Amino acid sequence: MTRRTHPDNARALAATSGRQTGRVTTEKVRTTQSSGPDGSRAPRRRIALVAHDHKKEDLLEWARYNRGVLSRHDLFATGSTGRMLADELDIGVTKFQSGPLGGDQQIGSRIAEGDIDLLVFFWDPMVPQPHDSDVKALVRIAVLWNIPIACNRASADFVISSPLLSK
Repeated sequence: MTRRTHPDNARALAATSGRQTGRVTTEKVRTTQSSGPDGSRAPRRRIALVAHDHKKEDLLEWARYNRGVLSRHDLFATGSTGRMLADELDIGVTKFQSGPLGGDQQIGSRIAEGDIDLLVFFWDPMVPQPHDSDVKALVRIAVLWNIPIACNRASADFVISSPLLSK
């Protein structure tokens, strides 16, 4: 799978890992393989899971329903969301700081480094966030690096069930 990268980074990436095409560079996305239930090999995606306080229960319910799919991928999450998911689902989750304490920025950094393939971010548009600038920066960096973003259950269902997830 290839992913388009930000034009300002085209020269640096062309020298190290991709081929330059005009102002945009294509880069191989690093993934590992996992065996599906039928023995087929599918790439392990690196999925970041983030939820604001009023949306944590929605994310947990969605993750419970999709536990089988999520268990075949590498999961990353911010603070309490990561602890909650790891405890409830009994699957490995790499946990960063809480969002307001820098966790959103840590995930954004991983996206910029090419270490996150998908962002599931259940944010609450009705509640002002004290770290709103970090939230906007995370969404901005995901859009800039062409990372799919699911912001609610409907979009998360579409992304997690897409055949592109396993290609």
